Amino acid sequence: MLILAGTPIGNLGDASARLLETLRTADVVACEDTRTTGRLLQLLEIDARPRLIAVHEHNEQDAAVELARLAESQTVVLVSDAGMPAISDPGYRVVRACAEAGVDVTSVPGPSAVITALAVAGLPTDRFAFEGFVPRKQSDRARLVAALTDEARTTVHYESPHRLAATLADFAAAWPERRVAVCRELTKLHEEVVRGTCAEVAAWAEGGVRGEIVIVLEGAAPKVVDLAGAADEVRALADGGMRLKDAAAQVAERTGLRKRELYDAALAQHISPRDSDSPATH
Repeated sequence: MLILAGTPIGNLGDASARLLETLRTADVVACEDTRTTGRLLQLLEIDARPRLIAVHEHNEQDAAVELARLAESQTVVLVSDAGMPAISDPGYRVVRACAEAGVDVTSVPGPSAVITALAVAGLPTDRFAFEGFVPRKQSDRARLVAALTDEARTTVHYESPHRLAATLADFAAAWPERRVAVCRELTKLHEEVVRGTCAEVAAWAEGGVRGEIVIVLEGAAPKVVDLAGAADEVRALADGGMRLKDAAAQVAERTGLRKRELYDAALAQHISPRDSDSPATH
């Protein structure tokens, strides 16, 4: 069996009783850094230390095959240095290899910097996207900014404290009034969440920031859509042979307008009876 186990992202008290039991009974613990995980086991007072196998970005493909083989007859626990494994950290290849080999895969859920930051940011959480680490190069960062310009979902990003000011400056140049939260040292002694517009938070970051950083960025505001113009699109689709209901549904999905509102507006613009969903009259 393969077990993905979430470890504390800062506060050791976040280690669950189930995590402790899982680590105590593991045959093998696959981890990013054996020294880091060895230290964690020591702090958690895991005396009967399991075998540690390093799994990182440079060896994950080969390690995945070995771990899948071991997991056929032993309990293999996969952890990252902090948080849930396989989330922006090595792990998904191991999961895939085990799944393909018919090995049971389960998890011991635990802390996640992505979800923790999203929860405390004070930004919409109904739809969000995790973007991983912000690109190091300015040109790549510019492409990210372009891609996020019309992104309506809240996005979550990891960033180095040394590059935070440059990243926020790029965000502020593109969207000075869009809201953002910088979450620093989550669950640790000096935890801090700085909220404001991109312009405001970029100015704060100019003085230098330390610690582990997660950025939570507000999505783009919905574009104002002209109902009459959208109804024209519905009419054009209906004139092309699409059922009026289907045309209204398609335009509604793209514009965010209500399907019924578009349907009624299109009818009001004198779409012929044959294009409506009512029986034809003779």
